[in-house]
Parts: sequence; C-alpha cells; structure tokens
Amino acid sequence: MAWIDFYDSSPSIYVSDAHRRAHFDLIATDTIGYIPSSEATVLDYSCGEALSAARVAARCKHLILAEPAPGVRTRLKERFAAIPNIEALSPDDLTALPDASVDLVVMISVAQYMTPGELDAAFTQIRRLLKPEGRFVLGDILDPGVGAVTDAAALLRFAAKNGFLIDAVTGITRMALSDYRTLRSKLGLRRYRTEEMLHKLGDTGFIAALAAQNVGTNPARKTFIAKRK
Repeated sequence: MAWIDFYDSSPSIYVSDAHRRAHFDLIATDTIGYIPSSEATVLDYSCGEALSAARVAARCKHLILAEPAPGVRTRLKERFAAIPNIEALSPDDLTALPDASVDLVVMISVAQYMTPGELDAAFTQIRRLLKPEGRFVLGDILDPGVGAVTDAAALLRFAAKNGFLIDAVTGITRMALSDYRTLRSKLGLRRYRTEEMLHKLGDTGFIAALAAQNVGTNPARKTFIAKRK
C-alpha cells in the first residue's frame, strides 16, 4: 500500500523533532489513561514509531506494537530490545495470538489511510483478540466537516503549548509543498461522520460510543470507545 511505503521511507511529517516527540508523548499519556490494570495486555495497532512506548509498557504487563511498515518495525525492535514486555509484530503476526487475549487495543490516526474493506478486516481481527470485557479505543478519526485550516490551528495551539511554535509556523508551509501533501491529494484521506463510524463498528461486532475527548493533538477529531457485542 502506498501509505505504508510512504511511512516506511522515514518521511518528514512533523515540523520538528520536538513536534514528533510531543506527539508520541501525548498518545502515550492518553493510552495510559485507558489501561485497566498493571496486569493488562495492550495492543497498539499500526503504532508508527511509538517513541514513548516505554511509558505505556511500564503501566501494563505486556505491550504489543503492531506495525505494518517493515522498516519502522525493525526500528521498534531495536529501540525497545531492552524492555522485555514490549513486543513488535506485524499485523499478520497477530493471527497467531490466541482469541480473547488482549485487554486494551488502541488504533490512533490509522483509519483515514485504510480502505473501508481494510478497516473492516482490522476491526474483525481486533474483535477476535479482545477479551469480552476489553476495550477498543479508535482515535483521531477525521470528520468530513473538519478541514485543513482547523488542523493547522490545532497544530499551532499544540506547538505553543509544547514550545515549538516557530517551527510549526514554518513547518506548515514546508509540509504544504512536500510529498506528504501530494500523496494526500492523490489518495485522499477517509473521513467518517459519527453515525457512519458507529454503524461500521456495529457491523463488525462492536458496541461503541463517541468519547468525550479525542486521543491525540487535534480536539476537532474524534475517538470512539468500543466493546465486543
């Protein structure tokens, strides 16, 4: 898939290293808030670089980082080799895991890159792995009514809060002219209204609700909390 190839090439989609680190640190903080206990098994589905995964692993028994991009996955294995309760796998590797073996699944800022069929397949796989009492946190879902201006404003607010505002101002212009913008225009990003996503989750065996707050840096995007039917 073009998006996997793009992310595997180590693209510059962050305005600075401070942005990159702050992004993953916030995702880790939000994820930790959903971990039910220190004995939990947590799956981060299509996790990306997961720079702050060590913080998540410190709060659970087993953290599985599932990443489809081979180069990124290799870096994950190297980065966390010294942390015994972190395991980096491909999504295909998840088929070997037992049914109902995961307490929490998070899937953040991924759905917009997948075709509807790919997303349904991911939901089906996640449902198989989730314990009956487990939770699936589907975050950073784009809404059709939220455009680039809102995204840029959210980035500037996040940058101001985390000390990289100047980088953000210059980076927004740079990213507008980058390969990332070209690829976004070519492939598009899939957006879902609330009822559409609730229906999609329901069709794949979940009962879901819209969370009060998004997981991630953009409060205009949406997070859904789902459980097995």
